[in-house]
Amino acid sequence: MFVLMSVHHPHPEHREALIDSMHRYGAAIAGKPGLVSVHTLADAGSPRLVGLAIFETEADFEALAPLARSAVADDPFSVWETVPIDGLRLSEV
Repeated sequence: MFVLMSVHHPHPEHREALIDSMHRYGAAIAGKPGLVSVHTLADAGSPRLVGLAIFETEADFEALAPLARSAVADDPFSVWETVPIDGLRLSEV
């Protein structure tokens, strides 16, 4: 199992645009072989949003990443976010 987790800190006025972007990212790879699941989550205790994508293997992530990234390639994350995205690439140990 390989997990991609992205923690986003949106400006309040860009929250909905960021959620839409996260949904487009997930939709671009939904149903593809190697993807277990993909989720857009909101933290109950803060304005943070979390993108969570679970893949069968890291190789599956590498194969699907270009499709997902192309769906959001023109999105202005530096404008929408208060700080850079905190991206985590997680493997079971």
